[in-house]
Amino acid sequence: MPNAVIVDAVRTPMGKGRAGGALAGVHPVDLLAGVLNALVSRAGIDPGEVEDILIGCVGQNLEQSATPGRMAALAAGFPVHVPSVTIERKCGSGQQAVDFAVQGVMAGVYDMVIAGGVESMSRVPMGSARGDADPFGPGVQARHGALVGQGVAAELVADKWKISRAALDEYSARSHERAAAAAAAGAFDNEIVAVDTADGRVEKDESIRAGTTAEKLGGLKAVFGTDANRERFPDLDWKVTAGNASQITDGASALLIMSEEKAADLSLTPLARVVASAVVGDDPMLMLTAPIPASRKALARAGLSVDDIASFEVNEAFASVPLAFGQELGVSDERLNPVGGAVALGHPLGASGARIMTTMINHLAATGGRYGLQTVCEAGGMANATILESLV
Repeated sequence: MPNAVIVDAVRTPMGKGRAGGALAGVHPVDLLAGVLNALVSRAGIDPGEVEDILIGCVGQNLEQSATPGRMAALAAGFPVHVPSVTIERKCGSGQQAVDFAVQGVMAGVYDMVIAGGVESMSRVPMGSARGDADPFGPGVQARHGALVGQGVAAELVADKWKISRAALDEYSARSHERAAAAAAAGAFDNEIVAVDTADGRVEKDESIRAGTTAEKLGGLKAVFGTDANRERFPDLDWKVTAGNASQITDGASALLIMSEEKAADLSLTPLARVVASAVVGDDPMLMLTAPIPASRKALARAGLSVDDIASFEVNEAFASVPLAFGQELGVSDERLNPVGGAVALGHPLGASGARIMTTMINHLAATGGRYGLQTVCEAGGMANATILESLV
């Protein structure tokens, strides 16, 4: 069975996902085209040798409706024979794209493939494809009752693991502090591909707020304690705010994946290999807890323990998610999102899994860490977990 290796990984800067955001004026196809161009240019490969492009995208409507990976490949000048497919596993879509690409290489289907994700949340708002439609149906309600939104789920997680408002805000301030320090030290420079816009070139993440403190975050109002939610959950102490949740963001990311033999033939030095991956479902009401069993399953498949992992990247959809994860798996704070996470760097839905992996690969290379584990909670109570080994 061929070994699958990651030869390069790049991303755009993260732009605020609203009108006036740094990347809001750029079509999502062009965001993704930029990272595709960067991958083939940096590796010095013929784009015609790419056998498929697997792209995670959650909002597959409006400007993201025409198989964005295919349109991006055309915009990037790839030969017309290079195909693409769009993958949707909610917030884990980009990570699932990578997992499918790796599995394709290991199965002998691909020698060279690109996997990644894109989401322009300023141009394709979250939930805009659904409108007022019921996405669950009567069968789900009959079994589980009326499911809640992710914000309420984050409250339920905080309540179950007894995570205080102060702890949520302290963690979130630390995310910004770590991301700001990493950016200032140039830790993201190798992974970021600049984006040219009508207002100039964007080279840095717009989302990081240096100087954020827990005290400042403590002044924000909890946003999910509506009358209806309080009536349904009267014992909850509402804690989730815009400051201790991930930011709505625009961005794209992609990784160049190939067989070990193909990399050797092209004289390319791999950055990492995938050791193991897993995807599981968990309680759809709590919704955000599946990273815990998914990571345990991936660790078991890899024959590794928590102590073997140098860096854990747990998507900061809400601060309660990595804090609960850390409690359950016994992960020390310094190994948990060591350069910040989605609270500071943003969460461009379908692109997040690929962005997180790109950042983790570079962090492992910079620090000499051998193994990294990343996991993303997903709507419906699912999660992907992937373990990488740095080869640098």
